[in-house]
Amino acid sequence: MKLLIALTLIAAMGLISCGGNKAFTRGSYDDNVDSTNLLNDRWSESDMQNAVKDLVKSASSHYAIRTAKKPPVVMVTGIQNKTEEHIDTQNISDMLRVELMRSASLQFVDKAARDSIADEYKYQNSGMVKGSTKKGPGGQIGADYILNGRLDSIVQQAGRDKTVYYKVTLNLTNLKTSLIVWSDYKQIRKKYHKSRFGL
Repeated sequence: MKLLIALTLIAAMGLISCGGNKAFTRGSYDDNVDSTNLLNDRWSESDMQNAVKDLVKSASSHYAIRTAKKPPVVMVTGIQNKTEEHIDTQNISDMLRVELMRSASLQFVDKAARDSIADEYKYQNSGMVKGSTKKGPGGQIGADYILNGRLDSIVQQAGRDKTVYYKVTLNLTNLKTSLIVWSDYKQIRKKYHKSRFGL
């Protein structure tokens, strides 16, 4: 009897293993990328979309941006991830930049491209490029503001209930005066309940 039970368990494990390899073989496009995604208790694209939407609205309506005589030039220095999750905060920075360019007509310095730009200056001044098309040091536009921030989280669990709280904070700092001219945050709290059998 014990042998029969053991063989049955082994067979079941084999089926589960084989089935596991084929569990996600059929897919389809979800045309509504803005729909809520709460498949698990981790940071999701829905969290990012909600945070960016509200923070961009807040920043765009601030007087320093709204009353500017010309589009302010901003440099994004990054968003710190202070959560225990592995979260690509560059993704958040990219979405913020795109949405701020769309809604507030901000201009952005490409900090990540500086090394490539310097290399291209060297090449263009090496004699290989036509003189009338050469670019060189001294023509870049300096940033007016620095945009940075941090992502924090608090996780609480009691029995089968769990809440995950996120807070995205952004700061817009005047590069000349070092004064923070705008700061705001977006809070997100998600609730989860684990079934009795963990399903």
